[in-house]
Amino acid sequence: MMPAEHDGQLQNERQRNDERLHNDERLRKDERLPRDERLPKDERLRRDDPMDPAQAASLRHWGELPAAMSEQLRDEAWVDCGWGRLIFAHTYASPERLAAELRDEAPGRRDIALYVRDPHVVIAQAPQHLFLDPSHAFRLALRDGDARAPVPGITVVAARPQDEAAINRIYRSRGMVPVTEGFLATLDDDGAVSMLVAEDADGAILGVVTGVDHYGACHDPERGSSLWSLAVDAQSTRPRLGEALVRAVAGRFRALGRQYLDLTVMHDNAEAIALYAKLGFERVPVYCLKNKNPINEKLFVGPDRYPQLNVYARILVDEARRRGIGVEVLDAEHGYFRLTQGGRSVTCRESLSELTSSIAMSRCDDKRVTRNVLTGAGLRVPDQIVAGGDAALGEFLACHGSVVVKPVRGEQGLGVRVDLRDLEAARKAIEDARRFADEVIVEERVPGVDLRIVVIDYQVVAAATRQPPQVTGDGCSTVQSLIAHQSRRREAATHGESSIPIDAETERCVRAAGRRMDDVLAAGETLVVRKTANLHTGGTIHDVTSRLHPALAEAAVRAARALEIPVVGLDFMVPDVEAADHAIIEANERPGLANHEPQPTAERFVDLLFPQSRAQ
Repeated sequence: MMPAEHDGQLQNERQRNDERLHNDERLRKDERLPRDERLPKDERLRRDDPMDPAQAASLRHWGELPAAMSEQLRDEAWVDCGWGRLIFAHTYASPERLAAELRDEAPGRRDIALYVRDPHVVIAQAPQHLFLDPSHAFRLALRDGDARAPVPGITVVAARPQDEAAINRIYRSRGMVPVTEGFLATLDDDGAVSMLVAEDADGAILGVVTGVDHYGACHDPERGSSLWSLAVDAQSTRPRLGEALVRAVAGRFRALGRQYLDLTVMHDNAEAIALYAKLGFERVPVYCLKNKNPINEKLFVGPDRYPQLNVYARILVDEARRRGIGVEVLDAEHGYFRLTQGGRSVTCRESLSELTSSIAMSRCDDKRVTRNVLTGAGLRVPDQIVAGGDAALGEFLACHGSVVVKPVRGEQGLGVRVDLRDLEAARKAIEDARRFADEVIVEERVPGVDLRIVVIDYQVVAAATRQPPQVTGDGCSTVQSLIAHQSRRREAATHGESSIPIDAETERCVRAAGRRMDDVLAAGETLVVRKTANLHTGGTIHDVTSRLHPALAEAAVRAARALEIPVVGLDFMVPDVEAADHAIIEANERPGLANHEPQPTAERFVDLLFPQSRAQ
């Protein structure tokens, strides 16, 4: 016979179990009810706080799920986001099942497992294949409305099937995984996955983001949601695009009664983290797992061995390593490296290699010589004089109306002044240019679009128009603050290689447009803040390879052969990239190949150096 004390303990335990069962049944009674209606009134405020790890099971990354939540969740839930699957890790019964699901990733996709409980145990199931994503997680509580006005000049709408090419262009330019062909046509308004785009008044797609409704995806009793793959066109001049997209996703899920919006961001992405903090997101203890695949390689191989390599050298080093070609970095700061395969070894400085002769390099280095060589080959080049006395300069100005001043030698747009129309401005520009070279040239300014054509192994590989830096007003920011914002965006997009200097030339161009640096531009008003389209001073680049007129491609190849240079970037001025008219204004012996992604510039460069490594 059991002691009376033991009988009392059993009775209390049965009573507690009955209470738990009753509460679980009450919570499951109608999962469609808002959570407030499923809880006693005195518990609602405490239990409805999605930021409290003690109450929000999604913020606990260890142990078992609460029984009530586990029973409501759909088993082994995941959704296709176009670029990969979002896997709801807490819906899997065991670490083994979750690891197996992650390893079932399709080629060329990027799957993500979210809300992983005991991530170390899951990784232990496949340590050679899985890794813990080095991203921070952030959460925005969606209980309160957002009364702030929309971002001027930007409309955020659901992505349409015809937007697929523009969306994938943005994703590829950012090194992100594009959506699969036809994916947008599979989305519907009531689905768990939504994709939104930001567009301007002309309908141009400027940014994209993915939203996932957790209730629709896995019957999430917490009624959460998440944001993924936010990307903004690096060439856009519109400020606050990322903010507009985040706020649109938050507004969409707030209207659906969702309790929070989660997202993850790389731990060192300071600019994005600052944006999310500004919008009210808070850091939360949520972890993701991913596969060790080529797409994710930079996330799991450890610290960068050569952090000083710029983006122009890195794109070539990465392509060589991908092919198994040995890489020896000789001078990371200045972009020198040596590639070796078998008995062949080639030293490079970015895209300038031993295959470019000193003669070819000197022809590109001196702009007078470049012009002479191209003229001799029957190619159209601008009229040109060496800067000298006022009489010759005045006569040249009178003949052409508008001129360009350049140092005879130099790169990255240093000392270049464009659209000079009077003698005093030309004199001042010549004086400034002499800070970069003793000799200065004055050229006829050819109107039109600035076009860069990259020729590798005497074949056109990429073509892109280059536009001078400009800003677009939002109705509240000064010209100077808009320039600073656009400069930060350019720096982030180019790993610090492009920025808009706030200097005398920028101020001159702003004044020439009838503006001052402290003026506030109206929403949608654009202002060109420099005349040169050089990328290093904030210019933007826009791929036009598929639209290039055959006559322009032919002229570029003829120019490369005349200069006898195997890798070259040729700068044209053209009225239209789809027309034959042109003038060649410069040749660059060390073109920045990273500026032309997703065109295969790095692949063709390594093909040239190591033909036997080409993909068959």
